[in-house]
Amino acid sequence: MWWNPTACHPNSLHNGLVDGGASARVANWLNARMLRVGLTGGIGSGKSTVAARLAELGATVIDADRIAREVVEPGTDGLAEIVAEFGESVLTAGGELDRTALAAKAFADDESRARLNAITHPRIGRRTVELMQQAAPDAIVVHDIPLLVEGGMGANYHLVLVVDADEDVRVERLVGSRGMAEQDARARIAAQATREQREAAADVWLDNSGTQEKVRAEVDELWHERLVPFEANVRLRAPRPPKPPVIVEPDPTWAVQAERLLARVRVAAGDKAVRVDHIGSTAVPGLPAKDTIDLQLTVRTLADADLIGDALSDAGFVRAEGHWFDQPQDESTPPERWHKRFHYGADPQRPVNLHVRSTEGPAWRLALLFRDWIREHPKEAEVYADIKQRLARAHADDASSLNYSEEKQSWVDAAFVRAQRWAADTGWEA
Repeated sequence: MWWNPTACHPNSLHNGLVDGGASARVANWLNARMLRVGLTGGIGSGKSTVAARLAELGATVIDADRIAREVVEPGTDGLAEIVAEFGESVLTAGGELDRTALAAKAFADDESRARLNAITHPRIGRRTVELMQQAAPDAIVVHDIPLLVEGGMGANYHLVLVVDADEDVRVERLVGSRGMAEQDARARIAAQATREQREAAADVWLDNSGTQEKVRAEVDELWHERLVPFEANVRLRAPRPPKPPVIVEPDPTWAVQAERLLARVRVAAGDKAVRVDHIGSTAVPGLPAKDTIDLQLTVRTLADADLIGDALSDAGFVRAEGHWFDQPQDESTPPERWHKRFHYGADPQRPVNLHVRSTEGPAWRLALLFRDWIREHPKEAEVYADIKQRLARAHADDASSLNYSEEKQSWVDAAFVRAQRWAADTGWEA
């Protein structure tokens, strides 16, 4: 495929206090190479069991709940400012924060809530950054944060781990271990993110409805098979090992996975990004494909691409060595306009190709055109699927996908001509 690179290969008060607005969006730690894992889950899901096991395995666990309590402990300027803002009645007789009393005042209206957040969030953020910066360069930092999904913070982590359990199991735990009334437990669960919202945010989903032994075994496998090599790949900029082409049936979650990845690209690229898009076969619903998600980051110039190369690598999209370019599709465009940068995903269990292209050349537009054209032409998609499957079988014993990609090129080149004609006829625009 032409976009495969041709290269010279070488909701309680407590949760309100820990809302991650500041703590997860402080930019200081986003460029660190350490692997950042966002850990979240609904009340009663058993998230603490997972966090404890990750800590035993060697993770640096940063507990947002604990930080939220620390910044308003007796003697802190955080507590002093809360008292100055909301009055002495928010203190217990012993001088500690009375969370129930504060909730009655701070959550009475949006303005009061904003005043509380203005006190707590910056302090939570600064303390989170301090702890991040204290972690070793090769650390796997697990940020245990209840409202990660509600706050839309997933893009700030290399990977989001969601712990879940059946509602009845969660209610049983809350009634048994916390002494809640069943009605209160169900109300607390209903006030948090839905299962569907958490599924959309999750790179890893752990069902903790069963025994502790079962979930601990799953955490062990995640640690050794995914997190440890992921961290090494980011820190060492490890080259991605080649592998032969394998075409799989379409995965209906490819689009959702791509959205999570694109959000991370946006954060890393900042204002250098003109646009980010899901391209390639996995962006075409129902099309068999290699289980590799192709993304495109469009920048104004390749100089901009070079400026953000390290930031993308730190975010888990490692820049590939070598000279990368797309197959020229016309003779009128100077060859250098087909040059690009190429990054690949460092996550060993989620292959990603990130193509960084400039608006100074035509390739960024052609990638979007091909995607949209083949979406609108099911017969062409069927032919393309047949070609891919036939070539994948022919090259099943190859060490890499290079020959497979090169042999598809003639069909793709001809398809571009048809796609350009369709674009002219329909008025398609990128």
